[in-house]
This record gives sequence, structure tokens and C-alpha cells, in this order.
Amino acid sequence: MKALVTGGRGFAASWLAKALLEHGSEVTSIDRESSRPTGLELHGIAGEVDDVVADLRDRDAVLELILSSGIDSVFHLAAQAIVGGANDSPTPTFQANIEGTWVLLEACREAGVERVVVASSDKAYGPQEELPYTEESALEPTFPYDVSKAAADLIARSYWHTYGLPVAVTRFANLYGGGDRNFSRLIPETVTAVLDGRRPVIRSDGSPERDFLYIEDAAQAYLAIADALRDDRIAGRAFNSGWGRPHPVREVVGLICELGPSDVAPDYRGTGNPGGEIDRQYLDSTKIRNEIGWSPRVELREGLQRTLDWYAAHPEVRPAARVG
Repeated sequence: MKALVTGGRGFAASWLAKALLEHGSEVTSIDRESSRPTGLELHGIAGEVDDVVADLRDRDAVLELILSSGIDSVFHLAAQAIVGGANDSPTPTFQANIEGTWVLLEACREAGVERVVVASSDKAYGPQEELPYTEESALEPTFPYDVSKAAADLIARSYWHTYGLPVAVTRFANLYGGGDRNFSRLIPETVTAVLDGRRPVIRSDGSPERDFLYIEDAAQAYLAIADALRDDRIAGRAFNSGWGRPHPVREVVGLICELGPSDVAPDYRGTGNPGGEIDRQYLDSTKIRNEIGWSPRVELREGLQRTLDWYAAHPEVRPAARVG
């Protein structure tokens, strides 16, 4: 496989690049300039990946990269992924998440790429009374980030039904693991706080519930879906990936505090759920288990321990102003 990973310097995409290399693929990353060290550097694979700095919305640059590198498989993970940032400033989120998707898909169509996997999100479903979400649940997003992922989801699948581009969409649960430097998120904030011996600040009262998926399980799901795209029956479809179990924020925070090295208590600073976020989510992953053969392996406790171990081994990525 000659794979292009968009957003390859970031959290999830760098783990995917690592998994692709371990499976013997040639890997190219396209991403914007970012702070050092990149995710590729943190994994020790920067020298094994063709790391290209470019704007994904630059159609000519993207098409030239795909053609010149002989790309046959594309994994589209690049996105503005912070919910709060999208609420504060939606236009850059729409540009990155929607325009970036259609520009990439057009380049893939013109280049005749063999398979494309596009990362949507469980957020695309929006808040719903009936849970867990199945792939047949309507996409009913209400907030800017959620809307941007739903739009990209619909656009991507249209490229199979209209143009025959073999594309599938992933709708993952909340991803977590080492290397996530968006410290406004629950798990990296709590983990780094516990390691640094300070109280983790929680933006809710601990009652919101989420389905959580460890990052290495997510990387294997991407690979499994890409491999399954050899079968036309998989193309044009979306696949949920998660454990199918909702975990309250208080449970997750409590586990991290229990597993961590310091005796600190969380600082809950909210009532209910933070504004602009969905209160309760979890996924039915029956379809990907039955039709593709993927299932998660890393349970929450083990995944949180691995995450703590990763950040303990990489103090350079923890927020410097907070250390100590």
C-alpha cells in the first residue's frame, strides 16, 4: 500500500502512520506546519514518512502529491477537531473540515485512487434520545463542529454513489491515548494534571457520558476498513467503531486519579455538560464487527494506564506552564 495520511503530524493520524509502517506500507503525510515535536517525531518515525507541509485546500498541490507519490490509498483524518474552538469561530472549522474534504476527494477522483477512508465522528449524529447510535440513525447535528463532520460524511459517501470512488466513512467514539496535545480535552488534561501533581480541572459536573476508544484500536479499525474496500459492498458506507458502553466523566476521571502516581482530587467546575457539547453518546459497532471483523481490544482501564505511561515518558509534550 502506498498511503497518504492527511493531518499526519497530529494525534490520531500519527498513530495511524505508525500502524501503516508496521504493516509494510509506504506512508506520505500531508499537514500544515505545526509545533515541534510532531506526532511523527514523538513516535520516532519521522524519517520513515514522507512529511509534506501543505494546505489541504490547495487542490493543485494535493493532486500533484497524489500523482507524484503513486498514492493508491488515502486516509483523511485532517480536521479542526476542537468543539469549543468551532463554537467560538465556526468559519475556519467549516473551511478545514468541509472544503478540505471535497478538495481531497476531487483530487482522489481525478488521480484514480483505489480506496479512501474518511474520518467522520460520532458527533455527526447529534444529540438523540434513542441510543446507542447505529449507522441507520439520522445525522442530526446542531453545533458547528458536529455539523462540519456530518457534512464531510455525506460528501464523502456521495463520491461512491455518484463517481464510483471507493470510499468509506468512520464514525469513531471519543479517541484517547498518548500524544493528544489538545489539553482542553478530558483525558489529556486529567492525565497530565495527575502526573504533575495538580488538581485536574473538569469543565462539567462529571455526569456527561461518552464511549471511549483507545487510539491503537482506532488505527487498526482504519486499516481494516481500508482493506475491506476491496469489496464494492463496503464502499459508500459508514461504520461505527467503539465499545458500545457509555462511561460517565466521573468514572474516567476517577480511574485516572486511581492509576496515577499522585493523590489529587478533581476540580469540577460545571453543572451538567459544557455548552455546545452533546450530553450522552455511545455507539453500536455491530456492523464493523460482523462485516469487517474488527473489534476493540484495549479496555478502558488498560488504555488509561497506557496513556499515563506515555505522558510520563514524554514530559516535553505536557503544558510547560503547568508542570510542577
